[in-house]
Amino acid sequence: MALPIVKNFRDGTIVLKDGTGTPIAITVEFESGDFAISSVSANSNAEVTTYLDRGSLGTVRLTSQTFPTWSFSAHMTELSDAVSKTLWDAVNKTGTFAAAISTITNSDAYGLDCVIVIEGTTLGEATDHVLTLTGNRISIDFAEGDPNKFTLNGTCYGSITAV
Repeated sequence: MALPIVKNFRDGTIVLKDGTGTPIAITVEFESGDFAISSVSANSNAEVTTYLDRGSLGTVRLTSQTFPTWSFSAHMTELSDAVSKTLWDAVNKTGTFAAAISTITNSDAYGLDCVIVIEGTTLGEATDHVLTLTGNRISIDFAEGDPNKFTLNGTCYGSITAV
């Protein structure tokens, strides 16, 4: 058995895809390697409420469901394009994503799945590591600079699996 190897920003790949039978998908290029996810927890991501008994902890209960958020940034290469897949089109359901089908169930909100693959096999491990976030509502921010940059922010309303 090989020893585990610390992973870094060079080892990841991010894919956004819709819910069609053969998904419309984009592999993010020119990304900064700064994917971050917050508020993932056991027990179906539920809020925790404490109930006190005369000022002392009586019990702790799970209450309302919470929804993890995530973000990453990428260098801007183009906005919308009728032929090439772009981040702008994926998030806004335009261009090559105009016919995309939402992955958020029981909703009229448009969303995509986000899959992060972290390389393991080329580092001597048995498999790659895959984090799948289903049913994400995504927004995109644009900022000029050197270089121009997109920042994508998502909220996961579906399941999260890690293998």
